[in-house]
Amino acid sequence: MTKKIQPKKKQEVENIKKLIAGAKVFGIADMTNLPALQLQRMKEKLRGKVVVRMSKKRLIKIALDGLKDKVNDVDSLKEKIRGMPALVLCEENPFKLYKELKREKSSAPAKAGQIAPNDIYIKKGKTSFAPGPIIGELGQIGIRTGVEEGKVAVQEDKLVVKAGEVIKQNVADVLTKLKIEPMEVGINLLFAYDNGTVYERAVLDVDEEQIIKDIQNIHRWSLNLAVYAGIYSKETVEVMIRKAELEVKALGSKVNIQTPDKTEEAIKTEEEKVKEVEDMAKKVMWGEAGGEIQR
Repeated sequence: MTKKIQPKKKQEVENIKKLIAGAKVFGIADMTNLPALQLQRMKEKLRGKVVVRMSKKRLIKIALDGLKDKVNDVDSLKEKIRGMPALVLCEENPFKLYKELKREKSSAPAKAGQIAPNDIYIKKGKTSFAPGPIIGELGQIGIRTGVEEGKVAVQEDKLVVKAGEVIKQNVADVLTKLKIEPMEVGINLLFAYDNGTVYERAVLDVDEEQIIKDIQNIHRWSLNLAVYAGIYSKETVEVMIRKAELEVKALGSKVNIQTPDKTEEAIKTEEEKVKEVEDMAKKVMWGEAGGEIQR
């Protein structure tokens, strides 16, 4: 840097470097639109878990330049810094850090001149407004409307502000009327750095409930496929026995509409299938199946 740094700022740069070098995980947050009182309350709640230190964007970038031997791809990290930056440090993994910060956030209405923290959409669907001036207001920001059951309805999802863009007055007015609160009042983590890997917010914002549902679905689909394919394992034998039993009962209900020879032959075949599954189940339970079990 060609510009001289005042001693006080030089000390701040050194402090930032020490904090980053001494932390397991560090990140940069954007504190724009966060009221000072709420920041103090959040700091108090996070005490002992997360360190939050606000500083000048330029000083943070200078500190990162001085850590090129310890931090990978510093130039890329510097480009991600925006708004009113703060250094965020912790000893947890980046996902726990993001979850901790997100837990303390609250929603708020948008105001003209604010920077959108995320993409802001107005979703398709019926509004609470009767046809009137609202149609023109929605049209001014590019939203197609119609009338459904006497109410104005948005015809399709519409992106009205991209993340990082300034929110215009007419957009803010419409969002407020539709009771859409897109602003997040809290510590807006832009990225986290852990042992050479950069985790951006889009990666860190994990829906844990959806992941659990996905895993449960995968297990169910895998079990169904294994049973259908006739693969014996500790997980499938019980299901296969129940399936075979139901098939025998279903066959038995058809006895009076088949010839005696065919009925006897079919029942015998089904009984053999049940016995085969039961024998394999015993082997599985006693750990004697060996290579017969598909892992």
